[in-house]
Amino acid sequence: MPRFPLIPTAIVGFAIAAMIGLGFWQLTVRLPQKEAQLAQLAANPAKPAIAFPKFPDDSLLFRNASGVCVEPVSSQLIGAGGAGFRFIVECRTGGLEGPGMLVQLGTTRDPLAKPVWKGGPVRGRISHAPDGRSMLASLFDKTPKRLMLVAETPAAGLTVNAKPDLSSVPNNHLAYGVQWFLFALVAGVIYVLALRWREKKAA
Repeated sequence: MPRFPLIPTAIVGFAIAAMIGLGFWQLTVRLPQKEAQLAQLAANPAKPAIAFPKFPDDSLLFRNASGVCVEPVSSQLIGAGGAGFRFIVECRTGGLEGPGMLVQLGTTRDPLAKPVWKGGPVRGRISHAPDGRSMLASLFDKTPKRLMLVAETPAAGLTVNAKPDLSSVPNNHLAYGVQWFLFALVAGVIYVLALRWREKKAA
């Protein structure tokens, strides 16, 4: 009769309990938090326009805003899926603080396009700027994503931007919770099967 593996069982039991705890945390804490955030963001487009913020603040996503690009200092084309490429300009705003302003001036199908824009007043809607960090890197790097002004009027030669909205904000916490419960179930089943295999081998 083989001895019952107390230490491995305790370790697996602790791991399963932790997975179940994470599942409930996703459903009872993170999911309500995200739903409250989405409700706030859904109301933002109807609020009065503001000056484009100097620093990241996700509570301002989808607010109508305006800013002045004193001088474009760099530009780039970034893939935009079915829309082709987004033309994004880094602007100097003349402020003594803050990182300047990113403006998305429109889209183009031409990957070699070189739109010309000399700056000036811009009106549009606030969105997140493209973020090159991987999903894994973003788990450890808590630096806030930069904000960007998506212009309502495109620059010459560009197609008008689609207005950013809630479809760009994921709400995966229900799926995450279910995944943690499934991980716990799979871990339990695998461990039970391992114990049975161990008993048969010792018989």
